[in-house]
Amino acid sequence: MMGIEELEKLPRQGIESIQLRRLQKLVARVYERVRPYREKMDRAGVRPGDIRSLADLRRLPFTTKDDLRDNYPFGLFTVPLDDVVRVHASSGTTGKPTVVGYTAADIGVWADVMARCLAMGG
Repeated sequence: MMGIEELEKLPRQGIESIQLRRLQKLVARVYERVRPYREKMDRAGVRPGDIRSLADLRRLPFTTKDDLRDNYPFGLFTVPLDDVVRVHASSGTTGKPTVVGYTAADIGVWADVMARCLAMGG
């Protein structure tokens, strides 16, 4: 696996290749594991194998606030609840709270991103 410094120095084509590969994996995972997303994608006429370029991102349906509320609290998670180590939620002042779950790996990515942002800010 490439280190962050190597990733930051990739030419545009290299970055886009990584983005496409990650998008394809994400779409396949969501389609396989989250029934509401699968149904939404089916209605839009999109299957995971249809994502062959970054331009295909426009074919994917949006996630709306209603989607989050209709599947409250954990209906859009792609991992088992046992893998969720942290949950954040909105206050729900306009309806049901919006819930987001994080795995240990997500927390690690978040920590790295925040450290990089703070370092850039001096």
